[in-house]
Amino acid sequence: MAAPRPLPGGRRLILGSASPRRLELLAQIGIRPHDIRSADIDETPCKGEDARAYVRRIALAKAAALDLAADEVLLCADTTVSVGRRILGKPSSRDEAAGFMRLMSGRRHRVLTALAVREGGRTRDRLVETTVRMRPIGSAELDAYLDFGDWQGKAGGYAIQGAAAAFIPWIQGSFSAVVGLPLSETAAMLAASGITAKGAAP
Repeated sequence: MAAPRPLPGGRRLILGSASPRRLELLAQIGIRPHDIRSADIDETPCKGEDARAYVRRIALAKAAALDLAADEVLLCADTTVSVGRRILGKPSSRDEAAGFMRLMSGRRHRVLTALAVREGGRTRDRLVETTVRMRPIGSAELDAYLDFGDWQGKAGGYAIQGAAAAFIPWIQGSFSAVVGLPLSETAAMLAASGITAKGAAP
């Protein structure tokens, strides 16, 4: 596979995330980053921090933590799930994932994705909120879902494009934001930095 060519004006897009889902979503709109880097930051919520403030802080912290060359544009993102004021991160165990799914069963929750685009000394950010409803989940089907293992490494313990899709009859907002990158908003922010599908390597 040929290496990505520099973008118009000599700028190169850097994806500040090791998530394969975000890479696939960018490819869906015809953009392939020149490089992928991930920031090693503490993602623990602060005491009393609400989900909107938390996800925005983490996206900006990721963007600030990575080194950039003068010709590079950095895209970072963070996604979290919240039920009421409770933030549901990535479950550390099967039991925690089960607790998350039971909490969301039969009710609505919010998925918040924050974007941060950094170039030079300037960082722009945007927050996208999507409401998701889960139908009631029976104990047998929950056990089968947990056995499948799709909860691992996922905010809230599920991926909307995975096995948990069987539990989600309705969303209001951006589907791709729930996957990990709101494509319309991402495309607009990158276009403001001169990065479009026409500028991506084939």
